[in-house]
Amino acid sequence: MSEKIILNLTSEQISVLFGNFDENINKIQNEYNVSIVNRSEGLKIIGEPKNIEDAEKAVKALVDIASSGQNLSEQTVRYVTSMVADGAENQLSQLTGDGVCVTAGGKIVRPRTVGQKKYIESIGQNTIVLGIGPAGTGKTYLAVAMAVKAFRNHEIKKIILTRPAVEAGEKLGFLPGDLQDKVDPYLRPLYDALFDMFGAESFQRYMEKGIIEVAPLAYMRGRTLDEAFIILDEAQNTTPAQMKMFLTRIGFGSKVIITGDASQKDLPRDTTSGLDVAMKVLKKIDDIGFCQLTSKDVVRHPLVQQIVQAYDAYEKKQKPERPARRRNGVNER
Repeated sequence: MSEKIILNLTSEQISVLFGNFDENINKIQNEYNVSIVNRSEGLKIIGEPKNIEDAEKAVKALVDIASSGQNLSEQTVRYVTSMVADGAENQLSQLTGDGVCVTAGGKIVRPRTVGQKKYIESIGQNTIVLGIGPAGTGKTYLAVAMAVKAFRNHEIKKIILTRPAVEAGEKLGFLPGDLQDKVDPYLRPLYDALFDMFGAESFQRYMEKGIIEVAPLAYMRGRTLDEAFIILDEAQNTTPAQMKMFLTRIGFGSKVIITGDASQKDLPRDTTSGLDVAMKVLKKIDDIGFCQLTSKDVVRHPLVQQIVQAYDAYEKKQKPERPARRRNGVNER
């Protein structure tokens, strides 16, 4: 058993690092099988040498993140320990920079994983960005945050959010109201993100002025969108024709973000996804960025990350269906 003094922190830094009822530090202790105590000479870590080394990396990374003004949530602690396990703790310094924008409630929106940071950087560097990843990775929310930032910086004049209403055919025909009323439930996540950024009063005012537009993908046909920040959400549910139609709407001074999760298609079984085609067709074109987020970038409840990982593992084990054999000119399974 060894011990090591690593940092001499202020009482405020200790309070943030340890968390409510020491929940943060307890997670570190359990993860690395060490004891961490605060002494007058500094933080002392007690345990096996290799465990002390890893715990030190995690603690220092958490202190740096907290020093940048971020809260240390359970997700943050889990992410830091996973990065240490992968030997990628040096990348965590990317999370200590400035935030993207400030919400109406005063919350600073920041990338919370290295994958999210790269996604934000790609949006800043390219005219079109495809952000692909599982649920809970912040694809849509961060794209909306970047749109709000661009609007506040007078880089664009309009924010347009759209998504395909796959169920907007016969199933929605029985719902009351006009087409907008029918598809609004499918656009609700986009409304929620904008409402969070702008607040109720500003959101309503911008909607009335046409500065913010939230509409089903079908409404994009025949338009040219200049000086706009356009986000296509749930793009895995587009057909190739819809995707091509959308991409050719782009006008001068516009930026386009396409988000989707290839594992959550709601299209008919034999229908090809426009997102899958776009990822193949566009990969060699300059000024188009591709960002692949993974289960490591999930920032929702810890169970969501575990669920995503479990499904990924399950799907990898599934073998493709064997082709039918032919016997006497007849297909057999």
